[in-house]
Parts: sequence; C-alpha cells; structure tokens
Amino acid sequence: MSFAHDQIPLAADAATGPSRAEVRDFVTLLKPRVMSLVVFTALVGMVLAPADVHPVLAAISLLCIAIGAGASGALNMWWDADIDAKMTRTRGRPVPAGRMEPGEALAFGMVLSCGSVLTLYLAANWQAAALLAFTIFFYAVIYTMWLKRWTAQNIVIGGAAGAFPPIVGWAAMTGSVSVESIVLFLIIFFWTPPHFWALALVKPGDYERAGVPMLPVVAGGDETRRQILIYSVLLAPLGVVPYVMGFGGLVYGVVSVAAGALFLLLAMRVFRVRTGDAAVKAARDLFAYSILYLFVLFAALLGEAVFAVPGV
Repeated sequence: MSFAHDQIPLAADAATGPSRAEVRDFVTLLKPRVMSLVVFTALVGMVLAPADVHPVLAAISLLCIAIGAGASGALNMWWDADIDAKMTRTRGRPVPAGRMEPGEALAFGMVLSCGSVLTLYLAANWQAAALLAFTIFFYAVIYTMWLKRWTAQNIVIGGAAGAFPPIVGWAAMTGSVSVESIVLFLIIFFWTPPHFWALALVKPGDYERAGVPMLPVVAGGDETRRQILIYSVLLAPLGVVPYVMGFGGLVYGVVSVAAGALFLLLAMRVFRVRTGDAAVKAARDLFAYSILYLFVLFAALLGEAVFAVPGV
C-alpha cells in the first residue's frame, strides 16, 4: 500500500504573489452538485427521525453536514490535482487549472472540516459530530488517498462516504443510529457503483490516462456491465424496503417499485448493448437516470413525512 502522491507540474505551483482564486473557485471546491445530494439525503434522515428538535438547531445541523461535505470535496480536489489535470471532466478545476494554489485548497478544506464538526457538536450532539468527522476522514483519506488509486473496487468501498448523510442527519436529531437510517445508507451504498460505473463506461479514456484503476480500465467493459447489472438487481428490491418496514408509505411503495423496475431495464440495456454509439448512449442514459432515481425515492419519503397523508 502506498500513499505516494507524485503530482504533475501544475500552473499553480509556479504562481507567485496574491492568490488568483475567485469566489467561484472556492465554491467549485465544495462540489456543489455532490453537496446538494448530501444535503437532500441528510434532510430526509432528519425529517424521518422521531425527535422534536428546535428548527434553528436542525437548520444549523443540516448546514454543518453540507459544509462537511464541501470540506471533503475541497480535500479531494487538493489531493487529486495531479490526476484531475489529466481528465477532460476535471482539468478545469481550480487547482489543476492554475487558478488556486494547492495549499489554499488544503487550508480551505481543513478549516471547513474542523468548523463543521465542532459546530455540529455544539448544535446537536457528539454522536452526530463523530459520524461527520468519520465521513470526512473516510472520503478524504480512505477513499481519495488510498482506494481510488489502489483498487478497482474503489467506488464500491469508497461509496460508503456518500451514503453516510442520512445516518448523520438521523443522529443529529436523536443522538443515535437506527435501522431505518441504516436502510437509507444501504440504498445509497448499492446505488453508487452502477451510478459511477455507468459514467466510467462513457469516459474510460479519462481514467486510463490518469492511472485510476476504475473497473472498465482494469477489468474491461463486459465485466463492468455485469457488475452494474448485479448491483442493480440488488438495488431494486432494496429500494422497496422502507415501504416493507413501514417508514415509507403507499406512495413510496409504488414509486420505489416503478423506479426500481426502470433502473433494472436500463441496466439490462447497458448489459446487452456493448458496442458502438448505442453502448455509450445506454451507459449515459443509465447514469442520468440513476440521479433521478435516488432523488425520486428520497423525495417520496420526504413528501410523505412532511404532508403526513392519513392512511399513506
């Protein structure tokens, strides 16, 4: 196991004088799209939790979880600047593009990490703060510094970091972890591999140039498609579990069955169509739909909890 981090020359390394970074560059470090998913899934965990917490403290707790997610993104971009520079999807990020010094990204990420954990401890409880700290550590160190460059299972194990927000949100409200929050964790955990592997099938050259052992690069497209189908077969019924357990209502039950069936159909198409533009389109369609799938499931849970429709 090696933590070697041989960065390629970056424009920022040669920069002198005042920072060239703008506000938008610091916002980019937060990975806003990822943060929005974190905030949404954490909010669902908080709303479903059986607790009566002051709205201001709940809002502060959610903000802390969002900032913690942003801190993870900043630390990820600091460490991955060398491989980001080699990938078309990421080379425009602030550090590899030379708009920001690596040290600025590191300092920004560390300040946000410490601040979010400490504030969550003060606003909520030590359990939630400890879980947030572990989530940041897991993403920044276990996934970014180790798994991502070491194993083709990087996104499988590392996906746990993105699955923690509902648990952190639940813990912020109750000071504990429940079976319900673990189910939400598992849905996101099993959703992550087919989501990211579909993207990797669209842009395998990016990962190959960067030396990242994503599954399509290491095991090939056929094995990646097989793994996508396996995880999709596991995900579809798992998505229905909240209804079976009773913390998802009838609306959620119908939505989860329909959404899971469509996910399976798209995964089967990815598995069957393996060559040409049609194969790329199949993978791109699954990637795009996977985002909608997770949003729809959690939105259904949130809607039922907020509106509390009798008999649903």
